[in-house]
Amino acid sequence: MYLNMNIDINCDVGEGIGNEAELFPFISSCNLACGGHAGDETTMQAIVSLAKRHQVEIGAHPSYPDKSNFGRISMDLNLAELLGTIQTQVSNLVSVCEKEHVKLHHIKAHGALYNDTAKGGPLALTFLKAIEEYKAELYLYVPSASFLAQMASEQGFKIKREAFGDRNYNEDLSLVSRKQSNAIISEPSLVFEHLYSMVQNQQVRTVSGVLKTIVADTYCIHGDTPNALQILMYLSEELPKKHIYLQK
Repeated sequence: MYLNMNIDINCDVGEGIGNEAELFPFISSCNLACGGHAGDETTMQAIVSLAKRHQVEIGAHPSYPDKSNFGRISMDLNLAELLGTIQTQVSNLVSVCEKEHVKLHHIKAHGALYNDTAKGGPLALTFLKAIEEYKAELYLYVPSASFLAQMASEQGFKIKREAFGDRNYNEDLSLVSRKQSNAIISEPSLVFEHLYSMVQNQQVRTVSGVLKTIVADTYCIHGDTPNALQILMYLSEELPKKHIYLQK
């Protein structure tokens, strides 16, 4: 007997690709760039409106303030600067959501900030302090099995553990660096196999071939991954065959 499962598939959006209208029918939540690595009030408003029409949950996607490097390089900011930029980015999106009469659903750090805060320490503490005012009402998307996940839970944040359908993993469950040729999985059938193993068996096969336990509540397909639309369309066809459905 098969039991139906509903999963959350999220995408990073508002990053200049312009494919949101195509992606939104196939996802249940999105992480919207709010001025750090990409985006401005105009793009935020357009995508919030689009997400509202498609019933896609909206999340803030703050990053290091570094548009020239798309937020993918660690920055040596002092902690006060980091706290300030995260607060500004999130509050800017909150303001846009209020104008569109929708509620923000979650917060997820972007790029290098996501990877750096996952390791814990003062950087993670500063990130959590910057978004503390939202912890009673919003979810925080965090890397599965990360120090950030543990710290956020201890501080009373509502977390959703995240895994990546289009990225390969190292044995320590860190993501393979984008500098490596095997960092990204772009073939739809391979993304399906990768994702299905995590959803059904709570296991991921690392680049070294080892199966590792991974527990997740939300699964990311990057909006700028080659074939992102084809991947999501393929998942929408194949996952229901396994009694796995999009959470909408």
